[in-house]
Amino acid sequence: MKVDNFRFQLGNREYVPIIIGGMGVNISTTELALAAEKLGGVGHISDAEVCYVCDQLFSTSYTTRKRRKYSYNVDNPDKSDLHFDLEEVAEAQKRYVEHTVSQKSGNGAIFLNCMEKLTMRSSSETLKARLSAAMDAGIDGLTLAAGLNLRTLDLIKDHPRFHDVKLGIIISSQRALSIFLKRAIKLERLPDYIIVEGPLAGGHLGFGPEDWHAYDLRTIVSDVIAYLKKEELDIPVIPAGGIFTGSDAAAYLDSGAAAVQVATRFTIARESGLPDNVKQHYLNAEQEDIVINTVSPTGYPMRMLKQSPTLRYGIKPNCEGLGYLLDNNGSCSYIEAYYEALEQKEAGKPLRVSGKTCLCTGMAKYDCWTCGDTTYRLKETTHRLDDGSWLLPTAEDIFLDYQFSTGEEIRKPSLPG
Repeated sequence: MKVDNFRFQLGNREYVPIIIGGMGVNISTTELALAAEKLGGVGHISDAEVCYVCDQLFSTSYTTRKRRKYSYNVDNPDKSDLHFDLEEVAEAQKRYVEHTVSQKSGNGAIFLNCMEKLTMRSSSETLKARLSAAMDAGIDGLTLAAGLNLRTLDLIKDHPRFHDVKLGIIISSQRALSIFLKRAIKLERLPDYIIVEGPLAGGHLGFGPEDWHAYDLRTIVSDVIAYLKKEELDIPVIPAGGIFTGSDAAAYLDSGAAAVQVATRFTIARESGLPDNVKQHYLNAEQEDIVINTVSPTGYPMRMLKQSPTLRYGIKPNCEGLGYLLDNNGSCSYIEAYYEALEQKEAGKPLRVSGKTCLCTGMAKYDCWTCGDTTYRLKETTHRLDDGSWLLPTAEDIFLDYQFSTGEEIRKPSLPG
């Protein structure tokens, strides 16, 4: 039994049932998403900090202009004056999506992972701008993640592609799904696919920091499939989180899943946006290096490597240039923690901010090393070189291993030469 025995039917299209998750900030690059699309699967890009990402990719100056506009406020803990220019947000989103979808060369699809928890000082307005621009730019699908805002569909219900674009949601429980569907049914717009993310996933989690281990992806997936059957709803279910081998994936497909979403193994792909030295940290990680903490200002627990530089941050909040996590009142728990630490700082000693981190800066600088629970196994998937470093596989190497491997086999990439 192997993944290639199955196909993912989505509307009138058929795909290889492998979806690469949308890892931000720009870890799931255009190149990574296109690798999946070329091979007939689905690749995600992420719209996390899209204005900043465009500045890095296209030498635009969205971040610089915003920082200059609000430079007067840089030492003020009150960030209520700060706002994103919605036209620029839409322009950046459209530029990034068009750049990606214009390069499609296979029979797969490009989806956008939209992090609803990026409140950006005006949560509804900025989310609407991002979603609308992505649809304008021709994105194949939108995956609503990190938030499950029950009013998101309302924001785009008047868009001409509302019933055309594929819409998916990420949930971690059958209960969350049932709540979302109540609103979707009222709008006569059910999701086209449902990604069930279990407790072994990377980044922000939909489980508590102390009880995540009490949950099991297989059980949640079974509950969701049974619930949909009971409600007579035919919506594809896609498990995610901890699916490390092709055999893992095939087992889910054989038990009724429509596809699988995978991410951890692609963090070390050559096409991944992580710097190569950070990929080596992932490959060298041991199981005890993987921790769950509550440093994210979003309020969600996060899984990351304990060596992440962002865990040692004592930097001034960078909200004037970034500010993607400011709530509608211009507040962020890192700002509160920073100024509290500043008041308590002893002369001659370095500033230490405990409990929270500046996630905007940490993600932008690749200092926040979010990871899945199976990251310590990455060394099983490739070769150690003579200099002690690890060979980085291509996205195609990883994708084809998932698609064709059997019997818990992991096909390592070929050594150079």
